[in-house]
Amino acid sequence: MKSLPYFCRGEVIHGFGRGSKDLGIPTANFPTCVVEQLPADISTGIYYGWARVDNGPVHKMVMSIGWNPYFKNTMKSMETHVIHKFKEDFYGQTLSVVMVGYIRPERGFDSLDALITAIHNDIEEAKQKLDLPEHQKLKEDNFFKDLFTVPVDKTATPPVISAFTPQEAERKERVI
Repeated sequence: MKSLPYFCRGEVIHGFGRGSKDLGIPTANFPTCVVEQLPADISTGIYYGWARVDNGPVHKMVMSIGWNPYFKNTMKSMETHVIHKFKEDFYGQTLSVVMVGYIRPERGFDSLDALITAIHNDIEEAKQKLDLPEHQKLKEDNFFKDLFTVPVDKTATPPVISAFTPQEAERKERVI
């Protein structure tokens, strides 16, 4: 996937509430306008990378992109599990992510337990891969520097701060 690493930001919106409630694995959902900006070569599946909520610390993450076959979603989604225990929800806050690598394609599961096991395996794989030196450097990328120095596109609904490939990021110097 030539678009990796892929950098994007957006406001955290309410999803279906299944991540925390049904799976015990909370997720932060991007709005449709961010999902629609994904490059064509970023296929559905499970990705790993780095995430930051507002101006907080950068954490490891895994992300599901697609229709979640187990739940039979009708709209494509980007659901990020930040590998960190947060004290409270962060709906309405800005989530910045860099997708670094691909773990596996989306697939259906015979049971909720099988899905939960697969997600835990994805999390462990992401943690291991993100410890590699070539991935550690992206944790320190300028993209994660002070968020509030980057202008927000207030014409988008909900507001989108940015979504771009590495090539676009270099041209735009990570600012819209």
